[in-house]
Amino acid sequence: MMIFSAHFNTLLQHLPPVERIEAFAKIGFKAFELWGWWDEDIDGIAAAAKKHKLQIAALCTPFVSLTDATKRDEYLTGFAKTVKLCKQLDVNVIISQVGDALPKCSRKVQTHSIIEGLMKCADLLDPTDINLCIEPLNLIYDHKRYFLSRSDHASQIIEAVNHPNISLLFDVYHQQITEGNVINNINTYHRLIGHYHIADNPGRNEPGTGEINYANVIKAIKETGYIGYIGLEFTPKVKQQQKMLADLLKQFVQ
Repeated sequence: MMIFSAHFNTLLQHLPPVERIEAFAKIGFKAFELWGWWDEDIDGIAAAAKKHKLQIAALCTPFVSLTDATKRDEYLTGFAKTVKLCKQLDVNVIISQVGDALPKCSRKVQTHSIIEGLMKCADLLDPTDINLCIEPLNLIYDHKRYFLSRSDHASQIIEAVNHPNISLLFDVYHQQITEGNVINNINTYHRLIGHYHIADNPGRNEPGTGEINYANVIKAIKETGYIGYIGLEFTPKVKQQQKMLADLLKQFVQ
């Protein structure tokens, strides 16, 4: 089944971390996710999650370039630490960015560097059920120097790695900006998708504030048979966030 995951770093930011996690539970969430665990009181977050019976759905590995082969050892060191933490906290999704494009290096060489780096990661994932998801991002508004932006390119990388624990993070907000055709792309690449993020466009705010028909998008995801998390990674516009989040859960879970 699909499980909607609150985002620790974008939602209820007016609340201290422990109260934020308690509020997620009271709203009705079963899980939440976060960005950089190394910048947080991860022990305190884990304790609060356990107290309120929430799963930590996903977290990021340190943001080190995969496009740059000279950074690979640094990336793998951070990734190994992230895998170790995920084993301790029973987290089964690791989110990875691939890094900025290198202006003096061909895209073919950078793509090959990403593939080689992910193959090294696969060695660390083999004895686990942890899923490493690489994330395309839009180059228009939020990540202008980033390398990976399209679903088809990401799918080529994942298929080249050819490992069941390496998959795609499909962020509907980013992909609507980059390529549109969201539902068709979900249907095309759903076998490679290990995690979703949602936000509306324009503004990266809550669903219902922009142009994306999330009723149809969520329906399409469900119809693919997806079993996993959908992360609510958006910045709310409304002041009454808790009511808005509760209403979204009711709408999506129907």
